[in-house]
Amino acid sequence: MEMIGTIVHQLTRNLTQEQLREGGFAPYFIDHTAAVYPTAASGSPWNAAGIGVKGDVIADLTEDMAAEQKARVTYDNILRMSDDPDVNDVIRFLREREIVHFQRFGEAIYRAKERMDQKNIYLTNPAFDQKR
Repeated sequence: MEMIGTIVHQLTRNLTQEQLREGGFAPYFIDHTAAVYPTAASGSPWNAAGIGVKGDVIADLTEDMAAEQKARVTYDNILRMSDDPDVNDVIRFLREREIVHFQRFGEAIYRAKERMDQKNIYLTNPAFDQKR
């Protein structure tokens, strides 16, 4: 979020009032001036409700993988819309990082399943589920 916030700040810090109006930023400016306020493109503010945590290693890692793919798609969409080479370089870097994270979370799921199988625990949470 820091990198995206920095890009937004760099692109908007010197906008004139006329550029704000022409670019459709007037409502945002009225609420937030030129501060970076994390929102979805639709205008919905970021909140922790988008983070799914269940306390189960398989469920949580699967959620992490989904989050990485959603971020990758967002970066793909930014690249489709942006014609700024400096912005695109950063977005490509972030996109590549999402792909690597997705791969590492996939490896973690594989390893977690292996360890569960060694103990004859098949995709349950051993901290709570005892064999009966």
